[in-house]
Amino acid sequence: MDKGLGLGRGLSALMGDDDIVQTPVRLDTENKSNVVLYKEMSQIVPGIFQPRRVFATEALADLVVSIKEKGVLQPLLVRKNPRQPETFEIIAGERRFRASKMAGLTRVPVIIKDFSDKEALEVAIIENLQREDLNPLEEAEAYKRLLKEFDYTQDDLSRVLGKSRSHLANMMRLLELPPEVKLMLEKKELTVGHARALLTAENPVSLACEVVKKGLSVRQTEKLASEKNKKTSPVVQEKSAHISSLETQISQLLKTKISINWKANSGKLVVNCQSLEQLDVILQRLSVGGAVS
Repeated sequence: MDKGLGLGRGLSALMGDDDIVQTPVRLDTENKSNVVLYKEMSQIVPGIFQPRRVFATEALADLVVSIKEKGVLQPLLVRKNPRQPETFEIIAGERRFRASKMAGLTRVPVIIKDFSDKEALEVAIIENLQREDLNPLEEAEAYKRLLKEFDYTQDDLSRVLGKSRSHLANMMRLLELPPEVKLMLEKKELTVGHARALLTAENPVSLACEVVKKGLSVRQTEKLASEKNKKTSPVVQEKSAHISSLETQISQLLKTKISINWKANSGKLVVNCQSLEQLDVILQRLSVGGAVS
């Protein structure tokens, strides 16, 4: 698949018609490109590449009401299921499929496309990202999969998704949170701002529980995390010549002040930056091994 096509213009470009999914569906008898057909619900199965793990019950209930009143106005995008040839696998539109089943429909409109597994995964991720249907962790995982499985760079994603490189990096950092904190984020007990503040905490789970219990704001969370970190910080010891030398080398590479805090068999590398723009430059230097001037 052409990366520029898949990401640059999105789902409509992959389907070959910018207007087809915006118009009321029609019943056709031939399986031509972009023709809307009706298929039995029993013939359709959920997609294995669906990036969404959470389907909001309230939002789904609203969609059920709409479908009962007006029908399914936007067809599902499917492909012939390579594991079960007699069925069709959903690439985009699983919310509509679930709501249609809840609404008691026996048939739904579909557009059948010939996608490979790789293309099916890419389209499923991009479709959800463009519709902003993913929760923060699903969004972060989608970015990670696009970078890892499709060899996109952060510059590629930033350009075609209209997201800054700092946004991509900050979202993917959420995947480093402990499972307990991730669950709070998924349940919307914490916001993305809270979660980012917790990334720097010595004990993010304990602090997250305190934040939820007290109903702290993001700023209050950042302040509390900083205060707790100061209390638990070890006494600063004189750095070895080797550590000091490494600090100098890395500072020269990244063109910003850095510090290495090392104790026993582990440590932290702290990179100082004054703005998100400077962070973007630092990340770019890291990605190209310091080749950027």
